[in-house]
Amino acid sequence: MHSLPSQPLLKAALWDMDGTLVDTEPYWIAAERALVESHGGTWSHQQAMQLVGQSLLHSAAVLQAAGVRLEAREIVNTLSAQVIEQVRRNVPWRPGARELLDELHQAGVRCALVTMSEGPLAGVVVESLPKPYFEFMVTGDTVTNGKPHPEAYLTAVELLRVDDPTLTIHHCVALEDSVPGATAAIASGVVTVGIPHQVPLPEDPRMVMWDTLVGRTAADVGQLVDNRFTAANLLEGAN
Repeated sequence: MHSLPSQPLLKAALWDMDGTLVDTEPYWIAAERALVESHGGTWSHQQAMQLVGQSLLHSAAVLQAAGVRLEAREIVNTLSAQVIEQVRRNVPWRPGARELLDELHQAGVRCALVTMSEGPLAGVVVESLPKPYFEFMVTGDTVTNGKPHPEAYLTAVELLRVDDPTLTIHHCVALEDSVPGATAAIASGVVTVGIPHQVPLPEDPRMVMWDTLVGRTAADVGQLVDNRFTAANLLEGAN
């Protein structure tokens, strides 16, 4: 059996935004309902929940099916503008998120934002933080395939590797609240933490479940990576 590396194993935390870092879902739902109703349709809570964590272009197609007679790009721009307006008035941080983000930063753990929201909205959220916690953002308008496809997370890992070629997916932890987001993170191979919020997350042995980020520390996040390395070494030693 190979011995475990002696250096710290956690190198990066990959943060989802909507529902994980900030609770913008009510803003999105209100914007969706207003848009659908302006076109003579109705928009239920159940329909809104089906869009949580999805790419905006996917959501636009669903809204078109609900009766919105606009091009997909116009739908995305309309919704985003309304949510940005609300976020500028009040950033609805999720409990414990800023505290964990700050602790990871102080511990020297690199952080990146991996979100299906587009650059303008993500920028407003990031700019409202007191420190430059995030090295970069991977947003919905910078990838070809949105969540649940793993492209966004794989892109984030490759960007992190530019400054640290020794970094791999096994040194990274993703924090997600939605099924599409968790599916994307798991498929990428990074250690995945599910923090359910608007919608429940199914039990999955490939994902660690936390009820909340309140009270969670950088050591807690690091332990998840340690646990994966330990399990991998035990498996290798058994073969």
